[in-house]
Amino acid sequence: MESSDLYPITRLAAAREAAAVAGLDALLLTPGPDLRYVTGYEALPLERLTCLVLPVKGEAFLTVPRLELPAAEHSPASRLGVEFVPWEETDDPYAAVAARLGGVARVGLADRMWALQSLRFRDALPGTEQVLAGTVLRDLRMRKSPAEVAALREAGAAIDAVHAQVPGFLRAGRTEREVGRDIAEAIIEAGHSIVDFVIVASGPNGASPHHELSGRVIQPGEPVVVDIGGQMPSGYCSDSTRVYCIGEPPAAFAKYYDVLQRAQEAACDAVRPGVSCESVDAAARDVIAAEGYGEYFIHRTGHGIGLETHEEPYIVAGNAEPLAPGHAFSIEPGIYLPGAHGARIEDILICTEESGERVNHRPRELVVG
Repeated sequence: MESSDLYPITRLAAAREAAAVAGLDALLLTPGPDLRYVTGYEALPLERLTCLVLPVKGEAFLTVPRLELPAAEHSPASRLGVEFVPWEETDDPYAAVAARLGGVARVGLADRMWALQSLRFRDALPGTEQVLAGTVLRDLRMRKSPAEVAALREAGAAIDAVHAQVPGFLRAGRTEREVGRDIAEAIIEAGHSIVDFVIVASGPNGASPHHELSGRVIQPGEPVVVDIGGQMPSGYCSDSTRVYCIGEPPAAFAKYYDVLQRAQEAACDAVRPGVSCESVDAAARDVIAAEGYGEYFIHRTGHGIGLETHEEPYIVAGNAEPLAPGHAFSIEPGIYLPGAHGARIEDILICTEESGERVNHRPRELVVG
């Protein structure tokens, strides 16, 4: 996929317009997903300042440490026609940015800007109000373009290929950490450039949604929750959860796994334009609560995904925002019985003009091996 399709030069103007509508004088975007979204540049996050300065009035420029200039010049940012402003080790880049900006009342800082940088900007721009750039860019980033949808489909296929291998990694007598190492290697082999996370939660550890890999030995008859994801060379992320069992599962587990399947299906079926995020959450939650497991569903039903694994929109009670074509998010209800076991089924969906399109296609039934 061409970077010009995934990171079009029109985003610079779109970001400037969004900043103007929000009443900002400029956006200051340091390395992270906001900068990459606008420019395509995956800059190294360093203590040395790299920052796209995008004034509402005036020309944009990218200030970079001198030693990072070659990388910037060979990045997709070189297509934007913005001036590259290198600075030397003994320069004060914050003062230089402030001098070029002049008097500004409100600026938007990249959501992932380091505190040491935001505080330096506060000192260099006294009296200037700082707000999150994410509140300005959120609508742009939420509505995925056809190229972004294609990138998420590619990521979904890649993580599906990893889940297809998981039964071969899971055996009684192996530790979660040993299985996790095999999965991490498979994530890279499947085409990802970065392993974002690997959760292998066996037996009672399955009741902890964000369990870390451990030395626990997997036992016969135990359910194992496998939640995995990574970042593709495109910058777009994958995230999918399936549940496996080493032999026949406990009867209590099999009973609520069936409930969980129905809940996940109900939430996926509820996705269409105009439906609120909270109503999709309710579609899953109502099924689980009706069967008596409501107190064991302890997190939101889903999160947006794109250049970050977790971004807007969030599929959660209290979020009345309507879904729109191009929104991409997870549907991942879970049931967690403390001290016993747990389960979660997760797919990434794209809201289309009519419904929801899954980008993950591995079977959702419990995989018994």
